[in-house]
Amino acid sequence: VQLQASGGGLVQFGGSLRLSCAASGFTLDYYAIGWFRQAPGKEREGILCISNSDGNICHADSVKGRFTISRDNAKNTVYLQMNSLKPEDTAIYYCATDLDPVVVVGPDYWGQGTQVTVSS
Repeated sequence: VQLQASGGGLVQFGGSLRLSCAASGFTLDYYAIGWFRQAPGKEREGILCISNSDGNICHADSVKGRFTISRDNAKNTVYLQMNSLKPEDTAIYYCATDLDPVVVVGPDYWGQGTQVTVSS
């Protein structure tokens, strides 16, 4: 099981980024998956998670209306579209899964993280 996150970078306040998480070693379509982030000095938080049927199973109020999660099962990839970025969105972003169809709790499997920095 491997998760490879990419797409991070430096962006100005109000800008957009799309993160990708390519899964290998398992079929993403069968499982719930989520995006998490950890800012310096803060605990890791779940941002958006979806079940295998794309039901919302976790979300952070701080990203409501700005971030969306989606998956492309043909590419075995999940995305995080981030719009209207703010400096407080600066963090390392991770994708993760428990290899469970409906929950992302632990999670047990993590990608390596991609840095997102939003300048004011």
